[in-house]
Amino acid sequence: MRSLHNLSFAVLAAVATVLAISPETQAQSSLLESVKRNPSEARALCQQFKSFNARGESALSPESIALVAGQRNLSNTDAEIVVTYAIGINCPDVR
Repeated sequence: MRSLHNLSFAVLAAVATVLAISPETQAQSSLLESVKRNPSEARALCQQFKSFNARGESALSPESIALVAGQRNLSNTDAEIVVTYAIGINCPDVR
């Protein structure tokens, strides 16, 4: 009975490991790292977001997300991840 419990735990741990290193998780991580490794690029994004704010628009507006997606050849979902991360780390005064 004890070995069955250990086997169940091992299977659960293996599934958790596979999910943790899934391609989607790795892709998100590389997006975040690209912003983190390039502070000048992140600052440029902040300036772009501030220009949206100056026009009364949110940096997370569909237009802003679409612009970043086009500039970086990303899906809108990936661009939203990049924008959110860049704002959170580099430009907390942007809304």
